[in-house]
Amino acid sequence: MKVVTGVVGNDIHVVANRLIELSLQARGFEVFNLGVNTYLEEFIDAVIETNADILLISSLNGEAEGWCREVNFLKSKYGTLLDDVVFMIGGNLVVGTGSAEDIVPKFKNYGFDLVFHQVDLNTGLDELEKYMSERR
Repeated sequence: MKVVTGVVGNDIHVVANRLIELSLQARGFEVFNLGVNTYLEEFIDAVIETNADILLISSLNGEAEGWCREVNFLKSKYGTLLDDVVFMIGGNLVVGTGSAEDIVPKFKNYGFDLVFHQVDLNTGLDELEKYMSERR
């Protein structure tokens, strides 16, 4: 399976981004890493260009809430090109404190299928693999 990944917005957490890439590769995914400081539209363009199965966005500085509100808008703009793509986000998703019980539904309303706020990387990837196997 193909995965487009990277860090959204004004976030420069390059080490965490590289760890995500290596972890995905170790699990057999073909990874297209866009790096840090990536805009939402760049992610969508890369998903279409690579015919990716999964978009995995990370955020460590907590600004994902501001950068990712338009996922549903972009999904509707690109129509059927994104119908089968799994949208996943993880990391520290909001500035300040917040519980996963409040944050996860908010990001699902934005258009993400899988949301992991302050969840261990391997746990999140385990859940991704489980989700993908259930979709088949």
